[in-house]
Amino acid sequence: MAFSARVLELDLEKEAERIVTTLRQQVLGTMRKKGGVLGISGGIDSACTAALCARAFGPDRVLGIFMPERDSADESLQYGKQLAEKFGIPTVTEVLADSLAAMGCYRWREGAVKKACPEWQPGWPWKIVLPSILESDRLNFYYLVVRKPSGEDLKIRLPLEEYLTIVAATNMKQRLRKATEYFHGDRMNYAVAGTPNRLEYDQGFFVKQGDGSADFKPIAHLYKTQVYAMAAHLGVPDEICRRSPTTDTYSYAQGQDEFYFALPYPKMDLCLHGKDHGVSAAEVAPTVGLSAEQVERVYKDIDAKRRFARYLHARPMLIEKVGSVEE
Repeated sequence: MAFSARVLELDLEKEAERIVTTLRQQVLGTMRKKGGVLGISGGIDSACTAALCARAFGPDRVLGIFMPERDSADESLQYGKQLAEKFGIPTVTEVLADSLAAMGCYRWREGAVKKACPEWQPGWPWKIVLPSILESDRLNFYYLVVRKPSGEDLKIRLPLEEYLTIVAATNMKQRLRKATEYFHGDRMNYAVAGTPNRLEYDQGFFVKQGDGSADFKPIAHLYKTQVYAMAAHLGVPDEICRRSPTTDTYSYAQGQDEFYFALPYPKMDLCLHGKDHGVSAAEVAPTVGLSAEQVERVYKDIDAKRRFARYLHARPMLIEKVGSVEE
């Protein structure tokens, strides 16, 4: 049978029940927690996770946390509130901007941006992006893109020091969000939910000890395409189901494929599935609308990101085994 997008189709109700049953066993049984807590971003992954938790534990035993900061899009909070209202999930709002400022997040990032682009001024939107790998094998360097008040974009190759500083400072956001989730989890005796989908979990699109940290991850086995389908099946509002995935990290709007992935998620999912199931690049290519050579480049990029992700997934290294703790 020819490779097609149908490989990602699921019996959504059957899969939802499997996840819900497992969550009850893991959280209420093994962990002996009363419910689940998660950050709600207004995106599809947290929406799907929240809907599954509400179904598993009951909405009164789920806590959603809104954590806006200086770079958060206004619509993210609006979508998050719409989701919580739809499922009857209690929420709290923790504004993180002052804490991040005190930690130096914005100061360090803006200093690195100014060093890379002396013309940049506070208030000018900016983001960092990767070059496309579709025309040639890309090198692992990022560009800084700055939007001038005139509407003109400046694109500057980022030196390594400035790139690392921007990423390190930005990672403070994910780590502070997770610390906030664990505070509320501890005070309520709730387990903390992680929201990565399969693409993010497999390819290392998360911050170690940040959004990569959680007690349970109910959608880490689902491709992003399947997460969208599951969310719609569970009744997530259409506005969220139609929303394109963004990083919601920098002041200049940015898609995930600009920042990390080789392709937009529908094509990336199919390439990842094809690679994992031994399907040749030539067989995958017609389905994703690329050449076999381009899919081969994507396959190589998948392998490269998996090598990088080993560190993100790894536990702390010990000199020797301690007691009965599993390594």
